[in-house]
Amino acid sequence: MKIINQLKNRNSLIYLGIMVIGIFLGWVIFGNSGSPASSDGLQEEHVAGDHQAGTVYTCAMHPQIREDKPGNCPICGMELVPIVDDTDEGDAGDYTVKLSNAAMKIAEVSTSVIQKKTPYKEIYLPGRVMPDERKISELTARFPGRIEKLHVNFTGQKVRRGQVLAQIYSPELVTSQKELFEAMKLKDTNPNYYRAVRNKLKLWDLTEAQIDEIADSGEVKYYFDVLSPLSGTVTMRHIALGDYIKEGDALFEIVDLSHVWVIFDAYESDIPWVKMRDKIKFTIKSIPDKVFESTVTFIDPVLNPMTRVAGVRTELNNPRDILKPQMLASGMLKTMLPGSKDQLLVPKSAVLWTGKKSVVYVRTNSHDNMFRFTQIELGADAGEYYVVREGLNDGDLVASNGVFKIDAAAQLKGEQSMMNPEGGKQSLGGMAGMDMGGGDKSKEEPSGNEKQQGNSAKDMGAMSVDENFKKQLTAVYEAQLSLQKGFLNTDSKEAKEAVSVVEEAIEKVDMSLVKGDMHIFWMNSMKGLKGSLDVIKSTNDVEKQRLAYADFNDELYKSIKMFGVSGVTIYYQFCPMARNGDGAYWLSETEEIKNPYYGEAMLTCGETKEIIK
Repeated sequence: MKIINQLKNRNSLIYLGIMVIGIFLGWVIFGNSGSPASSDGLQEEHVAGDHQAGTVYTCAMHPQIREDKPGNCPICGMELVPIVDDTDEGDAGDYTVKLSNAAMKIAEVSTSVIQKKTPYKEIYLPGRVMPDERKISELTARFPGRIEKLHVNFTGQKVRRGQVLAQIYSPELVTSQKELFEAMKLKDTNPNYYRAVRNKLKLWDLTEAQIDEIADSGEVKYYFDVLSPLSGTVTMRHIALGDYIKEGDALFEIVDLSHVWVIFDAYESDIPWVKMRDKIKFTIKSIPDKVFESTVTFIDPVLNPMTRVAGVRTELNNPRDILKPQMLASGMLKTMLPGSKDQLLVPKSAVLWTGKKSVVYVRTNSHDNMFRFTQIELGADAGEYYVVREGLNDGDLVASNGVFKIDAAAQLKGEQSMMNPEGGKQSLGGMAGMDMGGGDKSKEEPSGNEKQQGNSAKDMGAMSVDENFKKQLTAVYEAQLSLQKGFLNTDSKEAKEAVSVVEEAIEKVDMSLVKGDMHIFWMNSMKGLKGSLDVIKSTNDVEKQRLAYADFNDELYKSIKMFGVSGVTIYYQFCPMARNGDGAYWLSETEEIKNPYYGEAMLTCGETKEIIK
């Protein structure tokens, strides 16, 4: 039995040895031809090599997204952009970002050369036709009496110089005539008395000819004519047949309309651009086929404290009375900034805003794609340009299109950028300075530069906008009208209740319908809109709510100018007294002024600055 067990153990060892030898031989024979293990290893190496050699794409708004091919962000639908490898930047230096040729093409980056030019600006000036104040005559009664005849009995009637307008019976004049007859008898013995009586009649507006006629006739004249002092149009008639009048009472106002004034309103920001003898071209609504041109002859030295505008006067001959007082005029003044010669100008589309300073991206070399984050100080608004006070030099090359995408690339690197002015890597949850659905939503007061950005939004909206996006943005505008109604009624509760309607409309805007710069623009704008609404919800003070509503309108106007609207006409209106005297705009559905910043207190304060369709 013992022998049998030993034989079994020996056989087991033999079998085990054969298995080990077989495995070894298999490895020797097949190891170099590829086993599943080695195949996996090669596959990993191959994938790693492809990843290193290829381009990785990410979303500018959601940097946590990483894709190995172009496409759209799965979160917001924005077009993915290639990530630039930091090691490929050579001597980039601080605050500099380099784009690959592919990234430049996708971002549609273009540049402009900073040059010295004469800063011109086109200024829109609303105005109205007014009579020439030097050609207005107000007729008053020089003596008391009764209106016996009225030859001019309606306003608008044309009269000639010397024409009889009315006849007056005056008992005082009858007495004075009798006194003249008595003085004539004493003319030789008391000439002073005679001259005094004649002068008394002249002070009652009788001419020398009329006095001589009375003296020669020797008869008392009971009715005296009121004569027109100039040729023109009767614009006011203060008397009726049979009226009793006292000395000094107003009778008629006559205006010579053959020469008129057109007075335009220039706001404080526009006044530095207006100079004497500038040419203003303007149109009149009732004469749409004719363009008038006139010269600035007077600039009001004092601003109107209610409207915060200064009058800019031009003069025009009007021989056929085509221009009538109170006609509305729309003027355009193209002018150079007074006292300025050639100055450095930067395109508005090149400028980004950090809230305190303006930012551009300067191309460091025309032969590469390297851009440097540069803060600049801006001067006057010069139409499609800004005057540069400091920060740029003549000949600098700045990015004027695709600037938002360059800024997004800088943000992804952790360099200084518009949304991350301090620099440093940011959380992958979103871009610095932007509300991506969480965190503090408190509203910050916009700076002057942020307000100026609305004026240049249209410069960045060169690409076509999806019609569905326009309709959704139009729905946001229409929803805010309920908010506006609350402020017209000075009802803070009604305004707070309307906020939810506006928020719902904003949430329905499909941001994936706009791409590139416009997508980023809407994300920024949406943050501002929501921040203003949060302020309105957080307080019962209607004045604080109105300040936030002014910010809301600024932001919504920028978006509307960028993307456009569908099927509505919007009146962009301005109140110079709102926002503590700084002035504020609002978007209205009617041309009639209904001021939401004052309600019934000053309902009609303001004017339409622009019509958007």
